[in-house]
Amino acid sequence: MMEAHLLSFVKRVNCLSNHDRSGDQLISSEFSLIRKKTASLKEDYGLTTNAGGMKENVKKNRYRDILPYDQTRVCLTPTTSEYQSDYINANFVKGAVRNRTYIATQGPLSSTVVDFWRMIWQHNVKVIIMACREIEMGKKKCEVYWASTSDTSTLGPFTVSTLEESRPNEEVIVRTLVVNYCDEARKVSHFQYTAWPDHGIPDMPDGILGMMELARQKQGNQTDPVVIHCSAGCGRTGVICAVDYVNDLLLTEQIQEDFNILDLVLELRRQRPSAVQTKEQYGFVFHTVAQMFQKALEMKNMNADTSLYINAVPPKISQKSASLAPARAPAKTRNPHLKPRLSLPQSTMNDTYAVINKSKVQAPNSAPHSVTVHFYDNANSEKTNNSAVYSTVKPKTRPVSAMPLSPSPIHDRPMPANQRGGLSLKKMESDGYELLPGELRSMNRDSQPHGPPLSRSPSATESQSSTDDDYEYVSSVVKDGSSPFAPGSLGFNSRIKKPKGPREPPAEWSRAER
Repeated sequence: MMEAHLLSFVKRVNCLSNHDRSGDQLISSEFSLIRKKTASLKEDYGLTTNAGGMKENVKKNRYRDILPYDQTRVCLTPTTSEYQSDYINANFVKGAVRNRTYIATQGPLSSTVVDFWRMIWQHNVKVIIMACREIEMGKKKCEVYWASTSDTSTLGPFTVSTLEESRPNEEVIVRTLVVNYCDEARKVSHFQYTAWPDHGIPDMPDGILGMMELARQKQGNQTDPVVIHCSAGCGRTGVICAVDYVNDLLLTEQIQEDFNILDLVLELRRQRPSAVQTKEQYGFVFHTVAQMFQKALEMKNMNADTSLYINAVPPKISQKSASLAPARAPAKTRNPHLKPRLSLPQSTMNDTYAVINKSKVQAPNSAPHSVTVHFYDNANSEKTNNSAVYSTVKPKTRPVSAMPLSPSPIHDRPMPANQRGGLSLKKMESDGYELLPGELRSMNRDSQPHGPPLSRSPSATESQSSTDDDYEYVSSVVKDGSSPFAPGSLGFNSRIKKPKGPREPPAEWSRAER
């Protein structure tokens, strides 16, 4: 009969998941009702917070508005003369079965770490569940009350060391702590869930359920309370208490037709203030419980041992988009996400290099669509021979007497960028490129400056054109044009700009270099 109730709840939550807007409205309306009834609970049960508001105890509260109810608060017994106070911000919370009890408490402060261990020792706690990280969003959420694996911490009359530490998955850290007090040593299992975002909810409940399964195995049949805390000890702490409470109802087959999350959260809030603190956390309880019920139904159908918690796995998709349909086979491994290409090192291009055309010949046994055609800035896509290794660069026709032909290629070193003004490039002829002036040979055609060229005087603007008369061809420093390799020659061809004004060098040529 209980299976029908489980199936009904799963269908209800599944319907909420498929209609996000109506589902959010239902969750919002129920949570608003919880907040209204919480005020009446305090009046109906006479709940007070006098101990937490006392002057000597105010500094022991992490948050001023989260104070433990006097009716269910944990009272400490004196240990040493230095630690006589009985106050700690913690409450007992009853479980679904008689031998199940929780202690919901805040994350210890630096001034209350000793009180925290006093509570652990006094109630013989074997399992601690921590639902937060020490620092979240740049704020300290909980004091570190344990020691690293290579160290030992002395906290008042207690000595705490970490025997071992492991990570069963990316979300959970499991520690085995050893606590010594008055020549007696006890082991405490510590479970820390690190993937619960502050002011949010986990993407999927699998990690929480997996951690709680491990904690339940450590707890076994012991009747000692389980300590659960986050930062304030109400929001995330309340969610874990609610989920574990439902787990016990399942194991003892106490799920009735009138089962609902609203009454469960109200019962928790009667014992610990603000348990399940936000609407998002309230909705997360719905989805987590529905996943537990789904698991229970599957195990019933398989006639296997009921294991309501699921092994912890890293979150895959957001909780809102999670489907509550029957579990499917694991999806195939997805292709890795494309990573942005690293930018190539930028070349200063202080020298002129030959440009090699990438071969467009299709590799053997490769698919036709795998060939990528590249077009380079210095290649004419219509006339370039694809089989050629080097692109053809056709120099401009020059008078033979002025510039003898040379069997070797001509390489000129470009001038610095600050000397490129006053010159402009000719348009490329359809049958190739012309040889560019030395000052501009390294410039990419796409990066040419636009607008009128710079000039030294207004009258020289029109005369600054790249014509044959602007340059004279010099084969050597001496006026011997018989051979470019005559004694005293430059050894290479170069063109020198004809002077346009007086023979005296410009003033900027005489400036000292910095």
